Amino acid sequence: MALDVLIEIADVHPVSITFWEMLSEAARQMMLDRSRRWCEWRGWEAEHGTIRATLTLLRADEGGRQSAFSGDGQLRPLWDIGQRTADGQQDLNIARLWVEFEPQLGPGETADVRLAPLHPEQWQHLKPGDVITMHEAQPAAGIAEIIEVLPPRA
Repeated sequence: MALDVLIEIADVHPVSITFWEMLSEAARQMMLDRSRRWCEWRGWEAEHGTIRATLTLLRADEGGRQSAFSGDGQLRPLWDIGQRTADGQQDLNIARLWVEFEPQLGPGETADVRLAPLHPEQWQHLKPGDVITMHEAQPAAGIAEIIEVLPPRA
């Protein structure tokens, strides 16, 4: 319970990467694996910034996923964020995905998500209202609208 209170406080008041690292270690010692991963995630956000979006997955009959995925930051899909290669081809970027307030997300469902790009500097052009596309294969797996872009706190 104390860990949850500290996480809630940190959600309201900006805290350091070290704070998140200490919470992560506390969660590890208490064998709270999802809480540990969440604290690690938030430490990453403090260092690199936060991208939040509303993601809608395509239904299976639309060519989307056949099953739900775990929403705890382990999925690393490709994203079309509007960039092109030198020869004009679509340039896809990797970002881990954390589903807010839900343990998983399934075909046809919509939820707010947090994205942790592999190369955050390539995502700096995004702003609220921009639409990006999630890919796991062809065709697209989902469509996301950016709702918030926050700079690093570190």
